[in-house]
Amino acid sequence: MPNLWGGRFSIPTDQLVSLLNNSIPFDWRLAPYDIRGSTAWARSLQKAGILSEEEARRIVGGLTSIQNEVSENTFNISPQDEDVHSAIERRLGEMIGPLAGKLHTGRSRNDQVMADFNLWMKDSINLLAQYLKGLQNSLLNRAKRDHNVILPGYTHFQRAQPVLLSHWWLSHFWPLERDLLNLAHSYRLADVLPLGSGALAGTPFAIDRLALAKDLDFSTISLNSIDAVANRDAAISFLFFCTANSIHLSRLAEALILFSTAEFGFIELSDAYSTGSSLMPQKKNPDPLELIRAKSGPMLGRLTGLFAVLKGLPSAYDKDLQEDKPAVFGAADTVSVLLPVMTGILDTLTVNSTRMRMAIDPAMLATELADYLVIKGVPFREAHHVVGQIVAYSISIDQPIDTFSLEQFKKFHPSITQDVATVFDPRTAIEKRSLIGGTSPDSITHQIRLAEDALSEAFIPSYTTHIIDFEL
Repeated sequence: MPNLWGGRFSIPTDQLVSLLNNSIPFDWRLAPYDIRGSTAWARSLQKAGILSEEEARRIVGGLTSIQNEVSENTFNISPQDEDVHSAIERRLGEMIGPLAGKLHTGRSRNDQVMADFNLWMKDSINLLAQYLKGLQNSLLNRAKRDHNVILPGYTHFQRAQPVLLSHWWLSHFWPLERDLLNLAHSYRLADVLPLGSGALAGTPFAIDRLALAKDLDFSTISLNSIDAVANRDAAISFLFFCTANSIHLSRLAEALILFSTAEFGFIELSDAYSTGSSLMPQKKNPDPLELIRAKSGPMLGRLTGLFAVLKGLPSAYDKDLQEDKPAVFGAADTVSVLLPVMTGILDTLTVNSTRMRMAIDPAMLATELADYLVIKGVPFREAHHVVGQIVAYSISIDQPIDTFSLEQFKKFHPSITQDVATVFDPRTAIEKRSLIGGTSPDSITHQIRLAEDALSEAFIPSYTTHIIDFEL
């Protein structure tokens, strides 16, 4: 079968150009969506009077047979098939003869591929939303399980203040909630039917685009045919989600890698989520976490790469847009592995609460001492300076500040009295931080309830515009 566009040309396409042009190695995964879209298009052509009932029946029957071949992995791709669309059209012609040529009436590969791509993105987004919620559930379960464990909190990766480990786990829950918002926005952008736009000017045939959108489960239709075939905002939004999510996972992975070292000893990874060394028998390496951390780099490259492809394109369709799918498919494949792997890591790791508690340095309670002076009426800036002097003195004499005598404290400020001893209890310091968003047990209980409420919400982008709004 000749290619779909060769009638105007007098000599064959150069073999290297054909190789450059060939997208079937990566766009074949659109086959089920191409068949679904073509089936709906055939029904629309029948309603428009372009196909007879019998012709539509034969075309739909042929497409159903092709779908069975795709599902059973028995579809034979020909070397002449330049993309998934031409492969399916070629196979349909083999099955039902010249009638297959009527299917493409009023349709361009420009609007066809966008319909396929949007259908694929919607399904992928729903799947990734499930994986995201699974990881959120693991973080929430860890927060419940580790509710009374005290962790040294870090800023600049220096010991800062004590927090509950539950608070730390939940600090990684809420970025995933924002990822879900980004994912829902991507769904909204993909939930648009471009079919009927043709190559760029729209179809001259009486296609009922509203009925076609409902048939394919799109919530709305594109409103400008030139924009519809060039629009890759859903792909960009999807890549932004994947990039932001991979960076959130990378940050969690980085912390867990450090916490699993002998120097920290805060956690131990399950053997199922660790690897060994080819040389050193004793090694237990956090390779899965290191790979999760690494994947955010190529992910960022995909996002910036597609932005670079789009930045200089004029209106309507250009072949440059073929580069959208390798980036998006690769990103989706990566995230669909990262999320469940991180979920498994969290579900199976062991927390060493004793090591965490031992890492609470008395100097981490210096802020409590400053707050103590504030309660005594000392301005905070003065209190901050006084406590800084106390810490410096503690270091110079190599004596922890929680072992200072009252006389030693009074050398720095007369407001310090015997009750200063209560300052150096990390659990008391934690319990004081009881505002919403704080690390106190009561605040964490409230935060857990909020996380449970967020997790119970179904992933349904409720703010999509319903198609009925666009009826003319």
